[in-house]
Amino acid sequence: MLTVLLPENDRSPALRDLLVPLLPPGSELRDPDDGLEDLAGRRLLFAVALDEGGCNMAYYRMLSRLRRSTDLLSDSIGACVVTGVGEFYTKDVARDMVFAANQAGCGFLGRPLVEATGSLRNFRTQAQIGGTDEVTAFHAAVAELLSRLNGWEKPAPIRHVLALHASQRATSNTLALWELVKAGLPSDLGVQEICLRNGTMAACLHFGEQGGCFYGGPMVDEVYPAVRKCDALVMLCANYNDALAANLTACVNRLTALFRQTRMYDKRLFGLIVSGYSGGDLLARQLISALNMNKSFYLPPRFSLLETANERGSLVKLPGIEAQAAAFARHIAES
Repeated sequence: MLTVLLPENDRSPALRDLLVPLLPPGSELRDPDDGLEDLAGRRLLFAVALDEGGCNMAYYRMLSRLRRSTDLLSDSIGACVVTGVGEFYTKDVARDMVFAANQAGCGFLGRPLVEATGSLRNFRTQAQIGGTDEVTAFHAAVAELLSRLNGWEKPAPIRHVLALHASQRATSNTLALWELVKAGLPSDLGVQEICLRNGTMAACLHFGEQGGCFYGGPMVDEVYPAVRKCDALVMLCANYNDALAANLTACVNRLTALFRQTRMYDKRLFGLIVSGYSGGDLLARQLISALNMNKSFYLPPRFSLLETANERGSLVKLPGIEAQAAAFARHIAES
């Protein structure tokens, strides 16, 4: 059974009419303004229809409630459908919603989003591939998402963890946090680290059609096999300019070749994010967009650990940081 959270506005009836025939028997539609209680352990579809300004006031009330909770949606699994009148804001709203719900305890399918702009031009390619029109392609995408959400099963236990970073070990607070987390992982887990500095990404300048980089090199020889093998990918992200480091971004882009061959639905995504000032949530949203929504990694509940540490070595001096890192290590192992 699915529970559909549909914040009501004057655009919601059209979205409701689309969803109702596609929902499995016994599904429940709920306006979040009527309450968000008793949602733990459920299969949740967040369905939001935006108005001409890219807004939905009932959605913002729901978002505020989610942002103030850490356990409202514990052990739930989610997906989302967002429709718009214009060409903007659908992905932005979805990304904020997934991050807030995830912080409140909800995991998300790999590729959990179907979003439709007002013109449906974002479905033109799918329509051409399927030999149909944009409306039909959109409806088919929603049906496929609902099928995956309804049939979702927990992935197998984690056996191999891959950590990717682009930091200097001698000066990095991010790597210091990873060392604390890594120390708390069970000894029977295989852990591999790959540093994307020192030319690792420069050797891979273009991705091809056959699951390999055009120029080969470390991306094909080291990163691709490690991603294929891992059950959990931990992205170690230092935040200096409110964005992922260039080498991490390049790595994500070059995973497209691997994504063309296989989906990563059973691979968990985690993030360790350390900001010098603030804005760690911006990087968490980038990881959600790039690796959960696009590259199909499963997003476990509370997937990210965010800290602020500026001066060299200050991370390990934060109050309670060892306990937080140990708890996150257990969270990775048990996800």
